[in-house]
Amino acid sequence: MLAPQTIIPGSSPCCQPSHCLGTSFGALFLITITLVLFNVIKKRSETKLTKKFFKKNGGLLLQQQLSSNENNIQNIKLFNLKELEKATDHFSENRIVSNGGQGTVFQGMLIDGRIIAIKKCNTVQEGNIEQFMRFLFFSKVNHRNVVKLIGCCLETEVPLMVYEFIPNGTLFPYLHDENKEFPLTWNMHLRTSIHRNSATSPIYDKDIKSTNILLDKKYKAKVADFGTSKSIEFTEKSDVYSFGVVLVELLTGEKPVSSTRSEVDKSLSTYFLHSMKENHLFDILDDRLQKESDKEEVIIVANLAKRCLRLNERKHPTMREVAIELLGIQKTSVG
Repeated sequence: MLAPQTIIPGSSPCCQPSHCLGTSFGALFLITITLVLFNVIKKRSETKLTKKFFKKNGGLLLQQQLSSNENNIQNIKLFNLKELEKATDHFSENRIVSNGGQGTVFQGMLIDGRIIAIKKCNTVQEGNIEQFMRFLFFSKVNHRNVVKLIGCCLETEVPLMVYEFIPNGTLFPYLHDENKEFPLTWNMHLRTSIHRNSATSPIYDKDIKSTNILLDKKYKAKVADFGTSKSIEFTEKSDVYSFGVVLVELLTGEKPVSSTRSEVDKSLSTYFLHSMKENHLFDILDDRLQKESDKEEVIIVANLAKRCLRLNERKHPTMREVAIELLGIQKTSVG
């Protein structure tokens, strides 16, 4: 005889434990299948999107040029997005080293242990593959005072640029933060200006400023963010003017634009030229340089900066002339 079925008081046969357990497992199975399908669809969608961005950003053309060793870009590595996500903990905020109007720079570490800097730009330039290739070409210029481009990732809406990591950041805080633990000496000011100048030729920078000059572990200057100009208006002569502003920053410790100065003198170049005209150079000189710089050398550098800031570009010195003069000052200073 069959044993009588045990019925839990107050419950219907359809809600017995064995039946409910089966229903729960069934629901769990359906949820699991749904999640798996969702992830598959998501990954396919992401793969499709990365392929779309790769093509839009000129990835196919770049692959062709890399394989044919064209345009001096054969050493550029094409990173996939997953590599850079892993290197930066998925672009964690803790990995941000700088964040400005042009974009964000993350510090990352590759599988081989190399420390890198990944620049993520804010703007999208549609249909500008030729300009991007030009940028890659100039970025691969092999110069000791130019930040080395390691590679790029074209699988995002805006291409990600991968550079060597420069540990001491930009020149800007060393000039404008009086509480900096390691203030630059006069000789280091000269060396920085020479390194920056020597990296300019034969390329045009378009955006020479202290926030684009990086300092390596030995506090040698390296240039970043060059060769990206879309306009032919940026020439060596406009570079000279921008370099003159950096020279004045080195001399005065003042920012290029400041609301603390009078309305007329908000621009550092105007403020400097007015002071030079009134023979007040040493009134605006950085206090840190007043103590340990050579007066004659300061005057020579100031006059050089003045020539760089002439409104008439035809009267600007060339970058080569600027470099020769700065090297001469440094040799005298060291000697």
